[in-house]
Amino acid sequence: MVKKSDTLKRDIFESERRFRLLAGGAIDYAICTLAPDGRIIHWNKGAERITGYPAKAILGKHFSIFYPEEDRASGLPAKALLMARKEKHAEAEGWCIRKDGSQFYASVVIDPIYEKRKLVGYAMVTRDVTERRQARVDLEASESQFRLLVSNVTDYALYMLTPAGIVANWNAGGERIKGYSPREIIGQSFARFYTPADQAAGKPARALKIAEETGHYEEDGWRVRKDGSFFWASVVIDPIRDSDGSLIGFAKITRDISERREAQQKLEQVQRQLAESQKMDALGQLTGGVAHDFNNLLMIISGNLHRIRREVMSERGRLALSAIETASERAASLTSQLLTFARRQSVNPQTIDVADRIRALRAVLTSALGGLVKLEMDIQPDVWSVFVDPSEFETALINLVVNARDAMRDGGTLTIAARNVPAQAQVAVSVTDTGEGIPDDVLSKVFDPFFTTKPVGKGTGLGLSQVHGFAHQADGRVEIASTLGKGTTVSIFLPRGTVAATRSRADHAMHASATVLLIEDNPAVADASTGLLEQLGYTVRWASNAEAALSEIDANGIDVVFSDIVMPGRMDGLKLARTIRDMKPELPILLTTGYSEGARDVRSDFPVLRKPYHIHDLSRELSRLTGQGSGDATSGASADAPSGFDSATRDGAERPKAKARC
Repeated sequence: MVKKSDTLKRDIFESERRFRLLAGGAIDYAICTLAPDGRIIHWNKGAERITGYPAKAILGKHFSIFYPEEDRASGLPAKALLMARKEKHAEAEGWCIRKDGSQFYASVVIDPIYEKRKLVGYAMVTRDVTERRQARVDLEASESQFRLLVSNVTDYALYMLTPAGIVANWNAGGERIKGYSPREIIGQSFARFYTPADQAAGKPARALKIAEETGHYEEDGWRVRKDGSFFWASVVIDPIRDSDGSLIGFAKITRDISERREAQQKLEQVQRQLAESQKMDALGQLTGGVAHDFNNLLMIISGNLHRIRREVMSERGRLALSAIETASERAASLTSQLLTFARRQSVNPQTIDVADRIRALRAVLTSALGGLVKLEMDIQPDVWSVFVDPSEFETALINLVVNARDAMRDGGTLTIAARNVPAQAQVAVSVTDTGEGIPDDVLSKVFDPFFTTKPVGKGTGLGLSQVHGFAHQADGRVEIASTLGKGTTVSIFLPRGTVAATRSRADHAMHASATVLLIEDNPAVADASTGLLEQLGYTVRWASNAEAALSEIDANGIDVVFSDIVMPGRMDGLKLARTIRDMKPELPILLTTGYSEGARDVRSDFPVLRKPYHIHDLSRELSRLTGQGSGDATSGASADAPSGFDSATRDGAERPKAKARC
């Protein structure tokens, strides 16, 4: 029979065997048993891996071997055992030493072992927590630096909100900007910073919702301080989420930008005042220049009208008529240049052959240059066509040539060049002179209206302004380069044409027999227009308003409609044209106006002829619409001459063709 004491011994032995197996197999923990005096009597593989000591090298050694010298000198190992005995448990963290002398940060647990109330030793479990400690130290350092940074920032209010918008913390910047101390504001809703109107509109909640849904919210707006005063704030709100992506709050940054806003407003006010001042200055120049030119022109017209009343049938009477015609043309040219500079001129862009147009002007330009200036042309053989208003193109080129001529008082060479610019799908037309060049302080002003360095009476200062306005209205640009003593080059960059080019020569036949419905509310203008149309061979019916015109349309017999755009009544010329188009889609319609605003939205629907127009322009447009030729009652003008100019010039300056003042 087995004794009970033997069974108990076997159970204890088996239990101890299993414990040894468990302790021996654990490698992440150093598990060892200490004798009551602190000597090591058991050692597992985890202890060997962590400390570097094999069992045979450490058994019998005192466990204080793992403590740094300063800890041993202070009696820390003995204190640990004492605490274990008194408290039945001792736990601490600190630096320990491996066999190779390196240190590791350890979490140490020591429990006393008693047998029949007698201390028989200690169980010590040690774990290497160096990495965990370093992570904690790094995090604490980062948080400390962040707290220090946030707490000392005074230019920004930096604080956290709960998901419900409650202020969770507060920095010095928040207190300075908004006036609340941490004790006053923490735990309060951030909505109190908004104006009553914004609160009523639900703006605070909407801001949080946008931040949560989009990941960011930013705006500038009015905010309210503790004392009730307003300030203009730049606000940023970002959501804060945990590792699972759940919203745990918001980070909010507010900056007082009231001074910046006030400075911006003052700057804008100054800019507006400057613009107004510049506008008034330009208007002053405009008024003075235009008044001077027009008074001279009116003097010519008025003086010659008195002469023509007495001598209308004499040679002097015909000369007087010529003077009136020339004066009116100069007035029309001046108005056109003013409108072009302002980019308010009504234009009829079309694809034209650049080389053809420049060559067609050669005779006019050569005559204008006089005998001291040599004209050369450098036109790329395959230069593209361009999409511009032909008349404005010719005027711009002549203005450039005249300016270049005036820069070469002692003669020189003027070169007109045309080349393709593939990168921008543009054609560059340039005029280069070998004159004296332009100083830098003058170069920046050459495109300003009425700016001129010519003597009084030698120029209006509108030539280059017209070039600048033409280039920009054609969706191009103009550039100027000049070197003192060597000369100047002005280049106009124009968009490439996309359809077949229009030739400068008038190819239509010389007679017409269509019936034109003329719609014009001004009897004097109607009379002048009727004369031109009849001179071209057309039969004319006149209507003074839209209602009368529609009656004529109903009566049939109309081959083409020629209508003014600006007319009194409920239906202007554009609305009338669209009505006629609905009634008779096949009926050709030509519009005309002397009021630039009236032509702004017309070009894509109907052709527009600008007032005052020349009989050649009227003939060309009508023949194009009707498909038949028109007679040319004017004589002495070459078919090759460019639009708006005679083939001959007088006194070396360009002289425009006569135009009807309609």
